[in-house]
Amino acid sequence: MNNIAKIRIENGITQVQLVRELGWTQPRIANYEAGTRMPSLNAARKIVNALNQLGAKVEIDQVFPMADK
Repeated sequence: MNNIAKIRIENGITQVQLVRELGWTQPRIANYEAGTRMPSLNAARKIVNALNQLGAKVEIDQVFPMADK
């Protein structure tokens, strides 16, 4: 699972703002947030960068925590 939506909401970032920053479609972000799709490492880095550009101060491990074993 990921914390995209949680971090986005905590920082007052709308899904539309994130979509525009990334240049992606809304369903793509919605699927990532819902966990129905997993982003590639490259896409995950882009998401973290976009969140930071929009005012969040996060690292990849905060947005995409490692699964407990």
